[in-house]
Amino acid sequence: MDELPADRPDRDLLAENRARQRELYGEPLGERVHRLTSGLRITQARLASALGLSPAMLSQLSGARRVKIGDPAVLSRMVALDRRVCRGPVPPDEVAGLLEQIRAGATPWGADGVCSCGGEPVQAAVPPPREPRRPVVPHPEDALRGVIGPARLIAAAAALATSFPELAEVLRRAASRR
Repeated sequence: MDELPADRPDRDLLAENRARQRELYGEPLGERVHRLTSGLRITQARLASALGLSPAMLSQLSGARRVKIGDPAVLSRMVALDRRVCRGPVPPDEVAGLLEQIRAGATPWGADGVCSCGGEPVQAAVPPPREPRRPVVPHPEDALRGVIGPARLIAAAAALATSFPELAEVLRRAASRR
């Protein structure tokens, strides 16, 4: 779902796209773009140029009219720039050089997020990885009721009561629960 289909209300789809971006990138891209442009005191067009995107594409991503960054190198440059901005203010006289480093792909950040820019290595402030979404699993008693009726659950409980009293109790609870 990369573009807005004409048959859906824009507001609903934009909300879905932001939620999808949150799943993919940890936050909607509009928040990250705003953090970068305000942190570096640059325009969105200048950020787009440094990342290797057209200003129109960055605008669509930022506004959730598109969901995914298609080029892994662009995403890598955005993450590297975000890591630097999260470390603290970038002096105004260093912004142009930083953007050129990002554009060229020559950044001092490793995949582990450690910056080795002069002095001691500094761990970039990167949000922790998100845990994968767990599927909703029905309660076992609900699952049992979906397979067999209460009378048969009680009969099965009676048959298992002597050998497997724990299972018999689960079956009885499933039969009695509505």
